[in-house]
Amino acid sequence: MTTATRPDRRARALGSPVPGLAAAVVLAIVSTAIGSVAPIIGSAVPAVVLGAVIATVRRPSARLTPGLTFAGQRVLQIAVVVLGLRLSLHQVVTVGARSLPVMLGTLVVCLLLAHLIGRALRIDGDLQALIGCGTGICGASAIAAIAPAIGAASADIAYAVSTIFVFNIAAVLVFPVIGHALGLSQHAFGLFAGTAVNDTSSVVAAASAYGHSAADYAVVVKLVRTLMIIPVVLVLATVTERRRTRSGDGRSGHQPRTKGPTPAVSLGRIVRLVPWFLVGFLVMAGINTAGLVPGGATEPIATISTFLISIALAGIGLSTDVAALRRTGVRPLVLGAILWVTVTVVSLGLQAATTGW
Repeated sequence: MTTATRPDRRARALGSPVPGLAAAVVLAIVSTAIGSVAPIIGSAVPAVVLGAVIATVRRPSARLTPGLTFAGQRVLQIAVVVLGLRLSLHQVVTVGARSLPVMLGTLVVCLLLAHLIGRALRIDGDLQALIGCGTGICGASAIAAIAPAIGAASADIAYAVSTIFVFNIAAVLVFPVIGHALGLSQHAFGLFAGTAVNDTSSVVAAASAYGHSAADYAVVVKLVRTLMIIPVVLVLATVTERRRTRSGDGRSGHQPRTKGPTPAVSLGRIVRLVPWFLVGFLVMAGINTAGLVPGGATEPIATISTFLISIALAGIGLSTDVAALRRTGVRPLVLGAILWVTVTVVSLGLQAATTGW
């Protein structure tokens, strides 16, 4: 039997998700205790805020990184899937249909302003698209899906993600206050959060702080909104390919490029754009629709999903890279701020006009 060397053990330790996940769980327990003392705050907001404060004071070691990443991504996705057990497919379809006017209105305004204001601020076109789609659709997930379609540089991706992160945190802290000030109902706030908050984690955090019904409603709206990635990516990929084709055609000494399908718009690419947790959410909602979830399981399911959300947000907070936020620069942050405020106002305005709150 071969004995593992010290470097081998160290490599395995650095790749293990256990330490970072354990740190996120501990912070989630603390946040849950805070939420039980102050129910109006909940456990989601303390989780992400405490995590960010800790990361600012002392950056977590590389040993914790795999677990924090797992918490911020996979645990959050699992939490969304679990939320599906509390809804029926009828509710999903109904909520999705009712939210479409607000959802499409905010998306169109956001993408249009991203282009116009981005040009005025002299921000690169790819970065405009990344920040606009990240704000208008679903944060980092939209950025990750769109980046390869337009051939965005890694620096632009980092800037966009960092910019979106700032306003994710702001939304978690500010949106519940706005909701209470306006007297929004649980469903009204769910629609507001689902259409105006950037990232899925922040949507869940803000809505959970407002109430369980708001969280259920917001998640459905957000997941329907996430599907907007598909047509937006297809349009951007097509536009990018046509620009490259025209650029190739205009060069002397080069034969015109033959136009054909690109990997960004292939059927396989389209299928991969559908998040697995969206499919899982719909499957769980189908199980609930079929009456396979006992009535007494509603509260335990809500408790489990809330705790999973706290773990995920603790991981996100602890992963905050303050240095990266500083390197983002002023202009992308200005663009992100304008888009964030605009989407917030448009979401509330359209909701007031179409539903009367």
